Amino acid sequence: MTSRLAPYDLDDLGQRDPARIAWLARFYERTLARYHRPSVRGVERVPDGPVLYVGNHNAGLWSPDSFALCHAIIQARGVDAVPYGLAHEVALSLPPLNQMLVPLGAVRASHENALRLLASGRSVLVYPGGDVDAMRPARRRGEVVFDGRRGFVRLALRAGVPIVPVATAGAHDTFRVLTDGRAIARALRLDRALRLDVFPITLALPWGVMVGPMFYLPLPATFATEVLPPIRFERSGEAAADDAAYVHACAARVLGELQRAVTRLEDTLPRRAR
Repeated sequence: MTSRLAPYDLDDLGQRDPARIAWLARFYERTLARYHRPSVRGVERVPDGPVLYVGNHNAGLWSPDSFALCHAIIQARGVDAVPYGLAHEVALSLPPLNQMLVPLGAVRASHENALRLLASGRSVLVYPGGDVDAMRPARRRGEVVFDGRRGFVRLALRAGVPIVPVATAGAHDTFRVLTDGRAIARALRLDRALRLDVFPITLALPWGVMVGPMFYLPLPATFATEVLPPIRFERSGEAAADDAAYVHACAARVLGELQRAVTRLEDTLPRRAR
């Protein structure tokens, strides 16, 4: 039995703790929900059975919309319906995040882990844009930045599950990214060493100027999240997943749905949060 002080295995799918998830939901209600005042709608659109939730990534290492989404799912369907999360290996290896996120259902982002979860009837949450989307500059806060990544479509096609897009606007206002630092990341060869494509320079509390992905104190940004209708593709299986043109078209469809929803949600936010 792994203790709380020891690191959790990133690929062990049996470490999720329902009691810990339920506790976090109660903690969220008393703290983060009051701090950020989010709105979450559309959970009733999620079909029965395993699905692949696909969202736009916000707020760097904070990601408050992930907590808001999972809380809404718990309220509507119970703890067992909370999706497992695919997380970046480097982030999930950090001691604070490892001990916190793995018991909540986070696993190393890989097709193998995701396929095992979906095959067992579990739903999965993925942010295809990863570090590039989560660290996008403030001037692009209303954009969904997947950076050409389409592995999530191949995953859904191989597993034969629908994609449920999850759009969020406003959550990226918890800090201000001046530049995503792609040139810095390339110069430091972080893509090879740490699988990081960005090395952002950010304004954030309490640091002032923050260099690189770091923990910070978030501003009380209000945000809106919407679970969109599920997308079911006409084809599935290995042949569909290996068809590059089909995968490209499916990814463009998902990205388009998300971007339109994010743009619409931006107009619902209080003026100070835009």
